[in-house]
Amino acid sequence: MTDPLQSAAPTAPPALDRWAALVLLSLAMFGNYYVYDTIAPIADLLEKQLGFDDEHIGLLYSVYSWAAVLVLIAGGVLIDRIGTQKSVMLFAAVTFVAGVVTALSPRFQVMAGGRFLLGLGAEPLIVAVTTALAKWFKGKELSFAFGLNLTIARLGSVAADNSPTWAGRWFGNWQEPLVLGAALGGITLVGGVGYWILEARVSRRYRLGAPASTDKLVLHDLFTFGKPYWYVVALCLAFYSAIFPFRSFAFKLFMDTRGVSREAAGQLNSFLPLAAMIATPLFGILADKIGHRALLMAAGSAALVPVYLLIGYSDVPLVLPIGLMGVAFSLIPAVMWPSVAYLVPEQRLGTAYALMTLIQQVGLAGMNWLIGKANDVALASATNPAGYRPGLWIFTALGFVGLLFSWRLWRSERGHGLETARARAT
Repeated sequence: MTDPLQSAAPTAPPALDRWAALVLLSLAMFGNYYVYDTIAPIADLLEKQLGFDDEHIGLLYSVYSWAAVLVLIAGGVLIDRIGTQKSVMLFAAVTFVAGVVTALSPRFQVMAGGRFLLGLGAEPLIVAVTTALAKWFKGKELSFAFGLNLTIARLGSVAADNSPTWAGRWFGNWQEPLVLGAALGGITLVGGVGYWILEARVSRRYRLGAPASTDKLVLHDLFTFGKPYWYVVALCLAFYSAIFPFRSFAFKLFMDTRGVSREAAGQLNSFLPLAAMIATPLFGILADKIGHRALLMAAGSAALVPVYLLIGYSDVPLVLPIGLMGVAFSLIPAVMWPSVAYLVPEQRLGTAYALMTLIQQVGLAGMNWLIGKANDVALASATNPAGYRPGLWIFTALGFVGLLFSWRLWRSERGHGLETARARAT
C-alpha cells in the first residue's frame, strides 16, 4: 500500500538545489581548465631556468592528450558504474593532485607525470560533470545550464592566460605560477566535495533524473558512418590541431617575435576563450536559423588560413590575426559538433562523439610535440624569430586541410542539407 504522504512528496529537487549543483559543478570545471593552462604562461621561464626546450613544452601538453586517449578508450564505464556523485569527487581529487605533482619538482619526468595524471583526471571529470548536469536539468533549462557551465569553465582559461597581469608577483620563477595553479586547482576539489555532499543530501529526499549515458566507442558502429561524418572528423582533427597547440606556444611566440610583455601576451591569448564564451552561442543561433552548416564551417576554416602567415610574415597588429582566429574558434565548434547529430543515427551518437574526441586528442598529442620539435630544429628564439615560421607553416597547412574537408562536406551535402542527411541516417 502506498503511503499518501510519500506519494505527495515532490519527486524533483527544488530549483535552489539544482542551481547549487550547477555552481559546484562549474567550480570544478573552472579549476580544471585553469590547471591545464598553467604551462603556456611560463614556457620561457621553463626554458631559461630549467633548460627545457620547446619539445619539452610540447610534450607537457602531449602527455595530457595521451592520457585522455586512454580514458576515452575506457569509454566512461567507470562513471556509469560508480555514478556521478562518486565520479565527480574522484576525478576532481585526481585533477587537484595532478596540479600539485606538476609543481613539485624541476625534473621534467615529474612534471610530465603530473600532466599525465591531469589527463587521467580532467578529461573524465568533464564527462562526469556533463552527465551530472543531465541528471539535474534534463527537461529544465538543460541547454542553458550546459552553456553556463562551459562559460564558467572557460573563465578558468581566461584567468590562467591573464595570470601574469593579476598575479604578476608570482612569476619570479617557474615554480610559483604552478603552485598558484595547484592552489586554484583546489577549487576543483572544493566543487567535487560540495557536489558529493549536495547530491547525497538531495537524493535522500528527492528523485533525481536518470543520468545520460556517457559516450562510448562501439567498434561495430564505425563501419556504418558515411563520408560526410568522416569529413567532419577530419575538419575536427585539423581545426583543433591548429588551435590548441598554437595556444601552447603563443606566450613564447608573441614575446619572442613581437617583443610584447608577458602580460600583453596573456591578454592576446585569452581572447580566444573570451570570444568563444560570447560568440559561440550566437553562431549556434545563426546556424539554427539559416542552416547552411557546411558553408558556415567552410567560412570559419577560411578565416583561419591567413592567421599564422600574418603573425609570421607581417607587422600587422596581433589583434587582427587573433581576431580572425577568434571568429574561427567561435564559429566552427558552434556548427561542427551539432552537425554530427544530422549525420549519424541517434543510437550511434555516443560512438560518433567519442570517436571525434579521441581523434582530436591524438591530433593534439602529436601536434604539440611536432610544433615544439620544429621550433627547436629551426632554433626559434627572441634572437631568431624566423625560427617560429616552420611551425606557423604547419598550422597554415592544417588550416588548408580544414578548408578542404569543409568544402568536401559542402559538396557532398549541396542540394540536400545536413538536416536531410539526418533523415537519411535515421
